[in-house]
Amino acid sequence: MNTLTDLPAQSLLLRPRPPSTSPSSLFYTLPLARRNPTARIRCSIAEDSSATTISPPHAAAEHSSSSSSSNVDCVVVGGGISGLCIAQALATKHSDVVPNVIVTEARDRVGGNIITVERDGYLWEEGPNSFQPSDSMLTMIVDSGLKDDIVLGDPNSPRFVLWNGKLRPVPSKPADLPFFDLMSIGGKLRAGFGALGIRPPPPGREESVEEFVRRNLGDEVFERLIEPFCSGVYAGDPSKLSMKAAFGKVWNLEQNGGSIIGGTFKAIQERNKVPKPPRDPSLPKPKGQTVGSLRKGLAMLPNAISTRLGGKVKLSWKLSSISKLDNGGYTLTYETPQGLVSLQSKSVIMTVPSHIASSLLRPLSAGAADALSKFYYPPVAAVSISYPKEAIRTECLINGELKGFGQLHPRSQGVETLGTIYSSSLFPDRAPAGRVLLLNYIGGATNPGILSKTESELIEAVDRDLRKMLINPNAKDPLPLGVKVWPQAIPQFLIGHFDLLDAANAALKDTGFQGLFLGGNYVSGVALGRCVECAYEVAAEVTKFLSQVAYK
Repeated sequence: MNTLTDLPAQSLLLRPRPPSTSPSSLFYTLPLARRNPTARIRCSIAEDSSATTISPPHAAAEHSSSSSSSNVDCVVVGGGISGLCIAQALATKHSDVVPNVIVTEARDRVGGNIITVERDGYLWEEGPNSFQPSDSMLTMIVDSGLKDDIVLGDPNSPRFVLWNGKLRPVPSKPADLPFFDLMSIGGKLRAGFGALGIRPPPPGREESVEEFVRRNLGDEVFERLIEPFCSGVYAGDPSKLSMKAAFGKVWNLEQNGGSIIGGTFKAIQERNKVPKPPRDPSLPKPKGQTVGSLRKGLAMLPNAISTRLGGKVKLSWKLSSISKLDNGGYTLTYETPQGLVSLQSKSVIMTVPSHIASSLLRPLSAGAADALSKFYYPPVAAVSISYPKEAIRTECLINGELKGFGQLHPRSQGVETLGTIYSSSLFPDRAPAGRVLLLNYIGGATNPGILSKTESELIEAVDRDLRKMLINPNAKDPLPLGVKVWPQAIPQFLIGHFDLLDAANAALKDTGFQGLFLGGNYVSGVALGRCVECAYEVAAEVTKFLSQVAYK
């Protein structure tokens, strides 16, 4: 699930790949009184010494000192994973052209939506949960000194979708297609013929995910696979998500090959025409389709990048204004713990959420600000709870153990929770012996009402749902660990998404703001891996600008 990625989502519970944020975290100290609706859970704020939010040890000391440096090559606004990875890409690939880079972050920590918490033998994520181990992702990790900390899920572990009261495995390879029971024979035939091109033609306009999938692959594929997958990746409404923007690789197959299968064959042929560059031998070689994390959680990555960048990362720097210089650069003014600080830079990369970028850029370009203000981020809550192993239903065990990546829940199946990740099954050392750790996502575009619920009500909703298919109805109450509510979680790649993004970029260009770049997950895609891939792309673009266009 890629929910809460940059939230989003990052453990994939289905095999297809996407094209690829906040109130205080609460830790619960008493079991949930599930059967007593008036019960309240006692909680403590994250600063409680009994719990540890993983953060770099030097953050307060080294990064808190302000800089009087007035001229730099590039300022990256935002110390989330996108901003940090862009800065590291510039440092490792383009330091000859862009030697002086500063990353500024308004909060007192780096990582953005990536939050890892460790407490009482548990280790859980409160934002994205995992990543796909692409070469660009692995390169970023290796360059951060974390190669030996990579942990990968078992590629043979099943993913499940809830359908008609039962958790049903999703096919993991083509040979599974005739035998899995999530779809009927008729549904499988409809999908096969549609993929071959025996289906209605494209309508000649931008289609939603629902329209594209129903037209190409039929109702069953949409309702039983893609609709829950959209919940897992975007926490989104597939009737409004753009197929072109949200799942562009699949959309392109039909565009380029006349059908999904035709486009697949054509893509293979085109790929075979170009010799594949040699793979970096220092990168690990994942086996099969899987997801990855780090030994002490995803927060290790932003913390390691921050440590390597050192004093180039400025925490608790709140950007108050940007202005254009006569010679083409920019002045950025910050409120810092040491007072107002101004930086002059040849280029600026905005990696903050679009609604924050909109406010900051409005004095420069009303057109860009208007476009950026229209992206929608629905709320999502990440609810981490634990049960004893014996609470798992016998029919859900494989060789006596809960195995698998997790499960997704179509909106039609009468449960509120979007999906559940089997955290303690997916990666090692996530829970004490004899316990199961489950990370659950609830909310999204189809359920924004979660913002009116208390933490205890969210846990009750998740527990109630799990007892319908995974947990024994008479099992003991769960141990609540953490509830993280993200009021504006994941940017929705709705119909017209690219039009808005093009409008924002065009408005900046038309008003003379070359050297000001937009980044972040509303640009790259919401998957953690796409944020990293896009970081290398943005770094190359900025380098090209500074070497060819920027003043010397």
